[in-house]
Amino acid sequence: MRPIVKFLARLSGWLERHWLATLVAILLTYGLLPFAAPVLKWLGLDGAAQLIYQPYKLTCHTYGFRSFFLFGERFVYDRETFEQLSGISASGSQYALGLLRARDFQGNPRMGYKVALCQRDIAIYVSMGLGGIAYSLARRRARPMPFWLFVALGVLPIGLDGFSQLLSQPPFGLLPYRESNWILRLITGGLFGFSVAWLIFPLLDGAAQPVQRPAQPMARRSL
Repeated sequence: MRPIVKFLARLSGWLERHWLATLVAILLTYGLLPFAAPVLKWLGLDGAAQLIYQPYKLTCHTYGFRSFFLFGERFVYDRETFEQLSGISASGSQYALGLLRARDFQGNPRMGYKVALCQRDIAIYVSMGLGGIAYSLARRRARPMPFWLFVALGVLPIGLDGFSQLLSQPPFGLLPYRESNWILRLITGGLFGFSVAWLIFPLLDGAAQPVQRPAQPMARRSL
């Protein structure tokens, strides 16, 4: 057990010193790895592509009309164009089934092949990683983002864009129908991710600092 304990102690010490770089690497890998899926699909390596596509389906809706495409006619397809070219319709009684098919759709030679993570999620995780890099450059002077600014800059834009879209579509239909676009998804996702980074990373940095114990006065030696 001693070698395992030593290894864990060294790993813990390394993570304590390099936690920010580790988190940034994880965030950027998670946000950019989905672009490898369409490349593998285009190269004919479908089995390898599924190793990326399938796990990301557990964390993201991956609808084709809210994702990027590579090696096709367009980089993005709005909902109407996606339904026309893919033959997948999500309306009326076919709404739920259409969403499932749009989620499973990975592309074709004409449309190209889908990136394995939706546009908004890519913006969130990549901007968090870039925010971590920016924080590392200003680490000594940086302070956590004020919570009111985090709400105003990070939460409200993504909340308005996302919930107004959600509540306008089945099964809710509480607002006039709207579908966001890729530019709004990137902007609101990027603002949210960067705001989270500038709120959380300074707090984590403070928690990672070693606790300075006050010096204990030396007891007088008895005569």
